[in-house]
Amino acid sequence: DRQAGRWTELDAACRYLGFDLVATAPEGLEQINPATRERDPEHWGQSVEVVAAILGDQHPAAVFFPHDTDWNSTHVGTHLLLMDALRRQPSGFSTIVFETEFWGAMATPNLMVELSVAEVADMITALSFHVGEVTRNPYHLLVPPWMQDNVRRGGELVGGQGGAAPEFTYCTLYRAGRWVDGGIEPLHQGGVTLPAAINAARALGGA
Repeated sequence: DRQAGRWTELDAACRYLGFDLVATAPEGLEQINPATRERDPEHWGQSVEVVAAILGDQHPAAVFFPHDTDWNSTHVGTHLLLMDALRRQPSGFSTIVFETEFWGAMATPNLMVELSVAEVADMITALSFHVGEVTRNPYHLLVPPWMQDNVRRGGELVGGQGGAAPEFTYCTLYRAGRWVDGGIEPLHQGGVTLPAAINAARALGGA
């Protein structure tokens, strides 16, 4: 019963940020979770085809999607869906993949991205358009401290145990790789910290 409302909220948030929005289906894909993948291969296959077609049409330079143990069944399902859709791309297809985290922290992030105060403010403003979700859970209050805690975690997990603490306030953590020849290859060796002032595409090799 929240599908139509959530789509409207998402559309408003994307408009604020200047993002285009491509729909998978009029009301979104249904039952995207590991159980559906295992028990209903026909439905799952149809959903994979939808996403595979979007990837083929858009030829994205980069794709962001939840990591494989992000706890929430829909997040894990989205990871599996994207991986299956990537496997359906033709030989020669390549893109940068960024695995994200929210409900479950990654054990092995390899990229820490600083967010400026202005960027965090833009993100929270965009989040405020998700009125129904913010009413259910005050994400607008919880996301900034989560980003601060990411700095603590990232300083050790990405920067290296015992290293100097990062000299910034907000960040997000990712596991970055390159999809090529039907699998994910490391994008770089070791952990990388990306300050807000550095051009991300140039620093990550054309991402």
